Amino acid sequence: MDIELIKRARASAQASGRPVMAELEVLSGIEPRSLLRGVAEHFRYSVIETAEMLDLEPVFDVMPLARAQQRGAIILRRSGTHGRNGLIAAIADPFDQDLQIWIDNLVGANVDYRIALASDIHAYLTKQEESMRAMDNLLANGEMGTGDAKSLESLSFASVSDASSPAVKLVNSTLYDALKLGVSDIHLESTPSGMVSKYRIDGVLDQVAQIQGTALAEQIISRIKVLSELDIAERRVPQDGSFRVEAMGREIDLRVSIMPSIHGEDAVIRILDKQAMVESHGSLTLEALGFDEQTLSTVRRLVQEPYGMVLVTGPTGSGKTTTLYGALSEINNGRDKIITIEDPVEYQLGGILQIPVNDKKGLTFARGLRSILRHDPDKIMVGEIRDKETAEIAVQSALTGHLVLSTVHANNVYDVFGRFHHIGVDLYSFVSALNGVSAQRLVRLTCKHCAAPYTPDDAELSLAGLSRADVEDFQFVRGRGCGDCRGTGYRGRKAVAEILVMNPEIAEMVVERRSVRQLMEAAQRNGTRSLYEDALRLVSRGETTLEEVRRVTLAA
Repeated sequence: MDIELIKRARASAQASGRPVMAELEVLSGIEPRSLLRGVAEHFRYSVIETAEMLDLEPVFDVMPLARAQQRGAIILRRSGTHGRNGLIAAIADPFDQDLQIWIDNLVGANVDYRIALASDIHAYLTKQEESMRAMDNLLANGEMGTGDAKSLESLSFASVSDASSPAVKLVNSTLYDALKLGVSDIHLESTPSGMVSKYRIDGVLDQVAQIQGTALAEQIISRIKVLSELDIAERRVPQDGSFRVEAMGREIDLRVSIMPSIHGEDAVIRILDKQAMVESHGSLTLEALGFDEQTLSTVRRLVQEPYGMVLVTGPTGSGKTTTLYGALSEINNGRDKIITIEDPVEYQLGGILQIPVNDKKGLTFARGLRSILRHDPDKIMVGEIRDKETAEIAVQSALTGHLVLSTVHANNVYDVFGRFHHIGVDLYSFVSALNGVSAQRLVRLTCKHCAAPYTPDDAELSLAGLSRADVEDFQFVRGRGCGDCRGTGYRGRKAVAEILVMNPEIAEMVVERRSVRQLMEAAQRNGTRSLYEDALRLVSRGETTLEEVRRVTLAA
């Protein structure tokens, strides 16, 4: 370990107020676990990870959970020891001498110090907090317990602003941490005593901090309004805005929603950082979403048709737009005119004309799509079909020799027909134009760092609609929770999909308004695999869990 680098990290930490280890990570550019091992070897510490912590007993009577979360340290006890013998202190920053002096005074006995990643300590404490809450719920006959929330001190402050206002520092810090962790949405929820901040990571909300003080909570919302150019005096109606930040060498767009609540105002900040996915996979392609070969082959065949309509459906955050971007990137050969109309343009594609919707100026999906047809396109992407006018123009475009790609909100491929019928589109024209529909979900993957084999019990299999005979060849794994996955047991996501390819039989059944069950039977004869079946494929290979599959799909 370079002594000069450590000196620079100490000086930077003193100026920023962040831990020395955090500054050392930034200055060195070394992967956190490798850096931790280097520091441990240099200072002759032992490293402890979440899996090892889970095998030890927390000593919360010496250091309470709330204080452990506040100080980023844990007191653990070796099995077979009692009292204050055999205690281990896991700390994230070995440079924090004040912390070690405080622990020595608190314990009053010899302590075996180990160093761990701050994220590993957070993961362990999150697991303990969940266990304590579950026990509180049982004791309270099903009533939710409050548990211990993370304190404000647990947030790491970004050195992106030298403003002295606590609200400015908190907003900067929250954005900095969220971008670093790959968060999709930041939720700031007002409470009677202040505010709770949550991150949506891999589609699931995780509480990260509790901010005390209603005045500070109001200042944080006002700061976000200022950044988004919203009315800071208006607190009675919802407001929507956006702003842009420069981080990690690129500009990142942030969309803001402010909503009045009984305790003040709540804010949700959506982070539109599509470049992060491109960098992690090298390019924006359909493979980036993790589709299997069968799904990839079917989607590619649909989007390479010379004309017709291809729809992608699923809930918000299921990767619909990313799928369309991947498809456009693959069919963009330079010989076809490709035009998109989006709300907003989330990622810039070279060689493609991209038009942002502007409702304030009257540029809606329908009006933009009409104008696009006069611009001699070959292929068109419509960000979302929301109304009858847009749907009818899209259908006519597909019938007149254009390939139209779009998204629509529906639960599965069969609900799309009811959706278009409900908004008043002629079903005969619609099925004549439609090449196929893909319904997709994003399933969390088991964290590879803490994954361990396990055997589900009969009750869990029954909930999944499976028998013991159905899973003889399955490789069940489950994440124990570690710093890499923030204690969740999951890290990263893959897309699963069901794809309905239109044929004359299915088109005739739709026009005749046949039942969904009949449509499903015809589609299965034609090779359609359900979302649930596609997700179970990942379970069988040990890539995800039955619990996760139940969370995002319905049993077949």
